Amino acid sequence: MRTVIATAFVSLDGVVEAPGGEPGYRNSGWTVQGVDFDEDAYRIKGEEQDEAAAMLLGRVSYESFAAVWPDMVDEFPSYNAMPKMVVSTTLSDEDLVQNWGETTILRGVDDVAAAKEGDGGPIIIHGSATLVRSLTDAGLIDRFHLLVFPLLLGAGKRLFSAADKDMQRLDLIDSVRYPNGIQKLVYATRR
Repeated sequence: MRTVIATAFVSLDGVVEAPGGEPGYRNSGWTVQGVDFDEDAYRIKGEEQDEAAAMLLGRVSYESFAAVWPDMVDEFPSYNAMPKMVVSTTLSDEDLVQNWGETTILRGVDDVAAAKEGDGGPIIIHGSATLVRSLTDAGLIDRFHLLVFPLLLGAGKRLFSAADKDMQRLDLIDSVRYPNGIQKLVYATRR
């Protein structure tokens, strides 16, 4: 069985929306404007790239990343080479970019569960807040890699849903506090 890892930049109040500067969001760019830069805090991103064997994205994140990441060969060599899966009920094969490697369209949570049951290494999810919420509620996330920023942003997409569900226990398996106030928190889902 494959490990599914959700990785996210998240504010202390749980917002994951527009961390990098996308338009249309009041606090857009909060990961670079909200705290002083500390290279060590982002080291986890290289570790994730080295560990992952496949990338899983929701449609919105796929369309955003596919427009930029294929040309960032020095920054994301492993991500660009690895297979990708995009969860969408609307995309067709003709909608996929041709310069970003093998990409498979999955139609929903059941397809993700089937991919998780297959052979291969860890599957990492970047962005894709709606997908992460659905997979968390379905019990399909095995690990959360969070960089928690010491900011309260108020409005925005949340990492976790507000669904009324059974309690899910997590085990903290790694944590670091950086001088700029960011905390790295790595949680494994207790099974």
